[in-house]
Amino acid sequence: MKITIGVLAVQGDVREHAAALTALGAEVVTVRRPGEVEQIDALVIPGGESTVMDKLVRAFELQEPLRKRIADGLPVLGSCAGMIMLADRIADARADQQTLGGIDMTVRRNAFGRQVDSFETDLRYAGLDEPVHAVFIRAPWVDEAGEGVEVLARVGEGPAAGRIVAVRQGNLVATSFHPEVGGDRRIHAEFVRIVENARESA
Repeated sequence: MKITIGVLAVQGDVREHAAALTALGAEVVTVRRPGEVEQIDALVIPGGESTVMDKLVRAFELQEPLRKRIADGLPVLGSCAGMIMLADRIADARADQQTLGGIDMTVRRNAFGRQVDSFETDLRYAGLDEPVHAVFIRAPWVDEAGEGVEVLARVGEGPAAGRIVAVRQGNLVATSFHPEVGGDRRIHAEFVRIVENARESA
């Protein structure tokens, strides 16, 4: 039976994630209502604007159902704003900003700068033989990762060299770049394996 992966569809680049996951054989649904949260095997939180996403998640009454399922082990992949939504702490949060949490890390919003400072680079990514071509768009980075967090990728060179840009804790994976941009689906494929393993062991 196919796994069903929801893409949080309140804001952000939903279509690109859905296309990548569909190409890997997953059943993909959009998640906008509380009842849909119970019908998925996993979730993707796409890039977008984290403060807007937070407000919409609360307005659509998705926050508590998502927090509960994440606490119960739901596999989640968050990219860019999705990384912020999965962080337990935000270094420079707006006063009213909240997250779904789940990963013991502190992230910094727009850490690489504004839109004009968006960039692309090749990254060494744990578990993958060849580098990942990463696209950063007003991206966060991880200021601090807890002991239980596995660092999957760091920036290799330039002024941000050494900064953490991909992590995993349990069934939760977060990248500060956009793996859905371009044709490289290896990070999505790794996530699909996490989802399949989680369903088998449930």
